[in-house]
Amino acid sequence: MSADRDIDGWLGERGITAADSRARARAALEEVGLTSARKVRISEPKLPKAEQVLAERFYRVCAAAACQQMARASGREPLQVEPRSHCEHCGGSNNRRAETSFLEVCERHGVRRVVVVGGSPAVREELEDKLGGRIELRMVDGTERRTAGKAQSDLEWGDLVLVWGATELHHKVSTHYTQPGTPHRHKVVHVARRGVAALLEAGITHLER
Repeated sequence: MSADRDIDGWLGERGITAADSRARARAALEEVGLTSARKVRISEPKLPKAEQVLAERFYRVCAAAACQQMARASGREPLQVEPRSHCEHCGGSNNRRAETSFLEVCERHGVRRVVVVGGSPAVREELEDKLGGRIELRMVDGTERRTAGKAQSDLEWGDLVLVWGATELHHKVSTHYTQPGTPHRHKVVHVARRGVAALLEAGITHLER
């Protein structure tokens, strides 16, 4: 004899806790005959099919505007979840949401090469890991000497140059990229806040302008 599960409890484990979200999820399961309005439990052998039905029908999303936009573009019905860790777009992480949105905006605007000036070694490694497979990155250590010629090469190479002023970045390095009058000044974004999300959001804002 197979075990069964409380339906509302099972939905809650997936972040489907709000009354409206729960009602819509249950209705989808009822439509395919996996349960009925009078039942409060579901047999465990039916759960993989129930998971498939929900995944094909709904895009589980948190309340963040960027995530909601992604849900609407997915072709599936947005289904709000709580906590944010259940969101398909950001998984509850501001960095993950910013990384996904940044890549989407870069693709939309034809940005293929991005230069990041500054940031700690760990953060530069994280950016390479999260973004490197989709765009080309050139990471500039802001604590090491950078010649004007190398900086000029970076400016010519990149479609977007993010100068991360709130991090490990010497003034002698940053001025090569931010000095007035450079013909590539339109590519350069000075970022005054710390954090990966802040860096990428500044790039998004610049490109969307």
